[in-house]
Amino acid sequence: MRHALTIFAVEDLGVMRRFYEQACGWPVAVEVPVYVEFALPAGMRFGLYARQGYALQVGGEPERRTPGLPGRTELYLTVAADEFAAALARVRAAGARELSQAAHRDWGDEVAYFADPEGNVLAVARPAPR
Repeated sequence: MRHALTIFAVEDLGVMRRFYEQACGWPVAVEVPVYVEFALPAGMRFGLYARQGYALQVGGEPERRTPGLPGRTELYLTVAADEFAAALARVRAAGARELSQAAHRDWGDEVAYFADPEGNVLAVARPAPR
């Protein structure tokens, strides 16, 4: 198996589409009334599904996993950036709320954590040399 697609269920598809277009610069590959999918490098894909369409597709609304956390699960999206400072500036300019400043993490990468307009976590990383 290989990872091919990550999808976030969202309340406001238009707001979230604009955010990820501005924050990450990914081109839209698929667009239908309840779903937008971005084409990422290396053949990966990232989708945003309007919550009502998402619930119909998967057979129900997921339960909130952790009281007090904004998302439905403890999942976050990590993007790697060669031009780290520029990527951080781009995410901030798109309107992300900074949760944790860029810092070297125990596993070696330098990572900053942000919340998108609906509270999903977006991590921007500069991978450690391997």
